[in-house]
Amino acid sequence: MCGIAGIVFKDRKLHPVGDALTKMLEALQHRGPDSAGFAIYGGLGLAKNEYLLNIEVKEKPGLLETVKNMVNIVTPIETEEIIPSVENYIIYRCKISLKSFSHLKPLIMEIDKIDDVKVLNGAHSFEMIKDVGLVKDIAKRYDTASKMGTHAIGHTRFSTESVVDRYHAHPFQSYIVPDITVVHNGQITNYWKIRDPLERKGHIFETNNDTECIVHYIADKLLEGYKLEEALEQSVKDMDGPFSYVVGTPDGIGIAKDQLGLRPGVMAENDDIFTIASEEMSLHQVIDTHNIEQISPGETRAYTFKG
Repeated sequence: MCGIAGIVFKDRKLHPVGDALTKMLEALQHRGPDSAGFAIYGGLGLAKNEYLLNIEVKEKPGLLETVKNMVNIVTPIETEEIIPSVENYIIYRCKISLKSFSHLKPLIMEIDKIDDVKVLNGAHSFEMIKDVGLVKDIAKRYDTASKMGTHAIGHTRFSTESVVDRYHAHPFQSYIVPDITVVHNGQITNYWKIRDPLERKGHIFETNNDTECIVHYIADKLLEGYKLEEALEQSVKDMDGPFSYVVGTPDGIGIAKDQLGLRPGVMAENDDIFTIASEEMSLHQVIDTHNIEQISPGETRAYTFKG
């Protein structure tokens, strides 16, 4: 019963998108109390080949220094920040430079070998914020209201299949192509049929969560040359089960809904913004319109920046 949401500011200029998405997710809080997450695009302003890492580190003597030493072996840490969390963990956020995007996932895998440490994400064009607890608490902890950007997607989670922790909170990310994220409501019942050919292609799965399968699927289609709209349309044909999901890319967002229409999805737009969510009340937080459209069974919608 999770809640999903997304918003795009069409002029591609910086706007308080973190505040807008926070309001949208708070309106969906009843759909998922376990965790919440944001993928906020366009506001980091990183130089070419710079990346932001978010690393979950247990509060144990010397452990954070071990993490820093591991990162510094590969590349010097340029900036760093410590964000207090809950359950005796901190989020260590650092900016680094790499020679190419292909070096990001190997670095993450090396850091993940450290006990009681997990890299939540690494990205160039978006900021990932996800944690356990309620939207309002996470928003306060990470000051989401101050986050500027061009577009964003988000999630409130009601766990049905996997553990409740930061890593299994949405959004999920793929490292096959840069900065693709997914938030999801429902189940992919032919999960293994989708996952197996992706693994044979070289996709590395970290969980058995079906949302991770979706993000790898979309990333694979984009790598093959599909446009986002085409990838969404093909996913509806290939995936079984009750689902609706939202994709974020550096160039926009999209939504797909299962062919039986068993999970909700609505959208609205005007000259300034494009919005999608699980329920109308979420859209009403950011757009003043009575022209809210129901996403039909098997339908997809997307907004991508031109040029």
